[in-house]
Amino acid sequence: MKYTLFSILFLALSLRLISQENPNSTSIQTSLKVRALQEKKAEYHRRTSGESDGYRVKIHFSADKTKAREVQSKFSSKYYDIPTYEEYQQPNFVVNVGDFKTKLEAYELLKKIKEDYPYAFIVKSKVRPTKFN
Repeated sequence: MKYTLFSILFLALSLRLISQENPNSTSIQTSLKVRALQEKKAEYHRRTSGESDGYRVKIHFSADKTKAREVQSKFSSKYYDIPTYEEYQQPNFVVNVGDFKTKLEAYELLKKIKEDYPYAFIVKSKVRPTKFN
């Protein structure tokens, strides 16, 4: 009886020790995977200039470049903390504002400026890296 109990206990401890992996090898593998992911992310940012999918609010578009610049400077003076972007989308000059990760965030700005820019609307765009909330 003692021999059987001792054998079972010895066998259980032996199997437990054998089944455990070396903790150092696990942390090394995890470290290598994390490093690989960091390198992939860095490469993605190099290729996309750090831009990601998001939303902006289009406040103006017309063929008149001076009018577009006027609208952009008027907006910048009133809402100085919101970035503005002038683009040429043939045949129009477009003024987009903001860098928003979600459509809801863009909608909040749209409500805020709707009185000054009644024809403004939300558009999908590549947005610049900012501190997203």
